[in-house]
Amino acid sequence: MKSKASVVALYRKYRPVGWDEVVGQEGVVAALRGALELGRVGHAYLFAGPRGTGKTSVARIMARFLDTAEVDLHEIDAASNRGIDEVRALREAVLSVPFQSRYKVYILDEVHMFTKDAWNALLKTLEEPPAHIIFILATTELDKVPDTIVSRCELHSFKRPSQTTLAAVIAQTAKKEKAVLGPGAAELIALLGDGSFRDAYGILQKAITASGDKKITEEEVRTVTGTPKGELARRVVAALASHNAEAGLAAIAEAVKANADMKVFARLVLQELRLALLLRVAPHIAKEYMTDRTPDDGAFLKKIAGEKGITSATLLTFLEHYDLIGRTHLSGLPLELAIVKLCEGTKA
Repeated sequence: MKSKASVVALYRKYRPVGWDEVVGQEGVVAALRGALELGRVGHAYLFAGPRGTGKTSVARIMARFLDTAEVDLHEIDAASNRGIDEVRALREAVLSVPFQSRYKVYILDEVHMFTKDAWNALLKTLEEPPAHIIFILATTELDKVPDTIVSRCELHSFKRPSQTTLAAVIAQTAKKEKAVLGPGAAELIALLGDGSFRDAYGILQKAITASGDKKITEEEVRTVTGTPKGELARRVVAALASHNAEAGLAAIAEAVKANADMKVFARLVLQELRLALLLRVAPHIAKEYMTDRTPDDGAFLKKIAGEKGITSATLLTFLEHYDLIGRTHLSGLPLELAIVKLCEGTKA
């Protein structure tokens, strides 16, 4: 029978429980920690930022720092409790004093899901909250939160961790789990995590579970995630470097046929393009990103860097077309248009 620890999700197992354990949000941590240590406690905070960046974890750390007992800490999923009736019930609940703590802390996650009536019902409480109440609102879509709410909260913006930071965290976690990551594996997991610690942890856990010996190669990560082979991304890069539209389109077609996620595939291509450009214009910076690349990868990128087909305009065009992926039923079309535009100089 498996032990309980073996089935705990990694993102839960390694969720930060103290200020010093929070990674990638130094500015937010410094501001919150400094204010709380000086006894400057607000009654309404708004944490905004991409998913999986630590908003709820930091909210819990705040509650723990304020010695909030579990009975006085309330986490509410606004996506499931988004109506006026739920908010009215919340308004009544906050009037009661804490059971064991100085403050009752309410963490409201995904608050952008509230209805207009729910926001209106909450507004009065945010304007004049009871002295024993602290609201911490969290959202991935700040633009959907009414200005009247934002203005009554202390806003803290969470940012995506860099791919380097995410890869370092994944490598450390793998070591704690007694797993060995081969060259490029942590970097690929970080890339696929797309700025989310939670998603990156999930991919690592999937790779560890699927591995028989906990020695995880980059290819094994590709297999368990359905990520297209790096060879296809390199073929696109080589085609762009030589202005060979036909070769680039053939690689895209092969990726589509393999049911590859075009967003992921485009990120792989962009990663290679960026490294090739850095190798040419700033080799000392590129060096740190090349440490975990295989000799074949390194040789390929150095060769591409020596050709003039890869420029800043190449990356910019791919970024522009990356944002178009998913807006058409033809998944490969945006990347095909980017290749044609770059290789043939047409306006797409």
